Amino acid sequence: MSFAADRHARIVIIGAGAIGCSLAYHLARAGEKDVLVLEKAQITHGCTWHAAGLVGQLRGKKSLTRLMQNSVAVFDRLAGEIGQATDWKKVGSLRLASSEARWSEIRRSMQLAKSFGFEAHMLTPQEARDRFPYIDPDGVVGAAFIPSDGYIDPYAVTQAFAYAARQNGAKIEEGVCVEDIVIENRRAVGVVTDHGTIGCDVLVNCAGLWAKRIGEMAGVALAAGVVEHQYFVTEKGLEYGDDLPTLRDPDKNFYLKPDVGGAFAIGGWEDGTEGCWGQRAPFDFGRQLFPANMDRLELFALPAAERLPVLNEIGIRTVINGPIPVSADGEPIMGLAPELDNFYVACGFTAGIAASGGAGDAMANWIMHGDPGLDLWPFDIRRFGAPHAQANYLQERAIEAYGSYYKIHWPGEESHAGRGLRRSPLHVALKANGARFGSKFGWERPNWFALDGTTSDETPSFEDKPGWFDAVGEEAKAIRERVALIDQTSFSKFEITGQGARAALNRIAAGDLSGEPGRAIYTQLCNEKGGVEADVTLIHAGPERFLLVTGSGFGVRDSAWVRRHLPDGVTMREVTNSLAVINVCGPKARDVLQTLTPADLSNAGFPFLAAKEIEIGLATALAVRVGYVGELGWELYVPQDYAVHVYEALKEAGGPHGIADVGYRAIESCRLEKGYLYWSADVTPETTPYEAGLGFAVALDKGDFIGREALAEAKAAGPQRKLVTLTVGGFAPFLGGETVLLDGEPVGSLTSAGYGHHLGRTIGFGYLPAELAGREGFAIEAFGTAYDAVRGPRCLYDAKMERLKA
Repeated sequence: MSFAADRHARIVIIGAGAIGCSLAYHLARAGEKDVLVLEKAQITHGCTWHAAGLVGQLRGKKSLTRLMQNSVAVFDRLAGEIGQATDWKKVGSLRLASSEARWSEIRRSMQLAKSFGFEAHMLTPQEARDRFPYIDPDGVVGAAFIPSDGYIDPYAVTQAFAYAARQNGAKIEEGVCVEDIVIENRRAVGVVTDHGTIGCDVLVNCAGLWAKRIGEMAGVALAAGVVEHQYFVTEKGLEYGDDLPTLRDPDKNFYLKPDVGGAFAIGGWEDGTEGCWGQRAPFDFGRQLFPANMDRLELFALPAAERLPVLNEIGIRTVINGPIPVSADGEPIMGLAPELDNFYVACGFTAGIAASGGAGDAMANWIMHGDPGLDLWPFDIRRFGAPHAQANYLQERAIEAYGSYYKIHWPGEESHAGRGLRRSPLHVALKANGARFGSKFGWERPNWFALDGTTSDETPSFEDKPGWFDAVGEEAKAIRERVALIDQTSFSKFEITGQGARAALNRIAAGDLSGEPGRAIYTQLCNEKGGVEADVTLIHAGPERFLLVTGSGFGVRDSAWVRRHLPDGVTMREVTNSLAVINVCGPKARDVLQTLTPADLSNAGFPFLAAKEIEIGLATALAVRVGYVGELGWELYVPQDYAVHVYEALKEAGGPHGIADVGYRAIESCRLEKGYLYWSADVTPETTPYEAGLGFAVALDKGDFIGREALAEAKAAGPQRKLVTLTVGGFAPFLGGETVLLDGEPVGSLTSAGYGHHLGRTIGFGYLPAELAGREGFAIEAFGTAYDAVRGPRCLYDAKMERLKA
């Protein structure tokens, strides 16, 4: 039965905070006239009204900095465009480093900024004090100054967005509360409100504190949490000019902006904040605050007074303690919900005022054109799944993410909250064998193994070798010289079946899926522009039966992409939790596995990329001759109840060959040596297979498929940029994002990087203009040092694949 609404709007936006009003403005400005914003109370009455309003752009990833840059561009033009004040103060920002580790982190971010022309300046402690005279420079190592940062009045800018949206034809209705969402055939066809029903073609959840509850109405699980956040405003009377910048001292755990009347507004990100309402905010909560918590306030107020002694001379005028959105990883949640075809989300913005301009622009592009205009995977709703949205898990993670906001974000850092949720059947055995676990999509996965008699530990580092460096080197040695076992159970796995499954997947994948069952196909799934939406393995397991295998954190995204393009009659179901995956790899892998199976594992009997059901020990497994480390090996897909038996049998059979357990950090080292790419870093929706050197996986002659026309044009024209491999002898502190120099000038940046333990070289991948890709004489700049780099072949190890196909 179709939904019969009282009225209809093409695009309905739920929530009139800074994000919702910005989106309405950008949609209407771009020509969408039938836009309706529904606000249960009044504009800004969620958490916008009590936000501090700092605008900072420099982030740890290029795409995130670009989003914030886009916000500043909007703030720059908005007041003049509508003739209404936004109180935008572009005074710049100072970020202090009060420790050597923090200075490394800041310099790394500034290095990233340099690679794409973002203006940021390194200052001495005295230069920082010259810009902000209240600073006591004792203990300050250095500072970053970003001249285009500043602060803005949250109420004024949101009202400006609302005014501009209305001027361009959008409607905003206050005092209208959404009570339910009507779903038909994977579409949100309308909303039920306390003022009647409204049909829609597109529904957008910008509900801020209430976003999780709105999502639940639509059957969409959102990892959008809510916690308490405090800041205080000092007494008035300080004397400073209109150009005083904002200030952040993350080591002292506080931020500051100038306030009216010569006051400061000062906040922080303390440990131990409170989660709110079991992560489901009540709809009757409005323009309200919580009682001040002075014990928590001291956790940033006292350190702030150490850095700014003047705070000991002035009192606190007001304490603001209000709810603030925080997602399960501390970053916003944006995009098209995978469960539905027309339900978009823009929520979880801890820095919602700073992001509002760029987020509204990106979401408008997403809704109107199917593409946000830049790679926003770190914000994408599909990075989360149902485990992250479970209320208790979400609260733990949100509280930790909040308290970590100003903590040093070390390379390879792991979350401590919400751990132990998903465990492979091998978990107990691997833990007993010294596994040091990390977490991915709720799974506990071994990063590396601590062996008796070794001194490796979990000490991270920016500029030196991390504590696990030697242990990972030994694991890489086992992969290259002997035989290793890797628990890959966390890989996302989906079974695709039904009449026409192969034909359907052939229209979705860039590779050729023709042929008989019994093989694995490495392929990309491209969008209409030829960009890489997913990088996957498809196992042709039987007639009209395929297994799609992708990374642990990419399952929601990749499966949603495939599902949207499957025809009726072809079904897809997740089998991640039913199948364990054990990878046995290394030059002795055949010797070990052959002792446990009667199957012919010879190169002729079981060639590279073959997939067969085999008996192994007392169990049966789907064995696939493929792997991500570039060695002879098999991935064994085993029902979870048989996995421990298979693992124990392999471990015993491998004993004479020096078999070793290895973790994901060794995989990373080996894949860099082999030239294998990682989706979201080396390939993204903004890159084509031809730019990335993956043209061999594109079958233009197989018939039509998604992106074929764009890819044919791209191949004919030739890539404008190319992914190259650059190496430095020995260890260099490359983490990804470093600037690539030619003749001293920036020409690109590294997409991913790390140390190749077998080759003894630091390896980085990066895109360069095609006309420069064949040049020599490159350097890579990291932490103020330029390292001479050698441009090598794409595959540095076993380029002829002799070991892989042995």
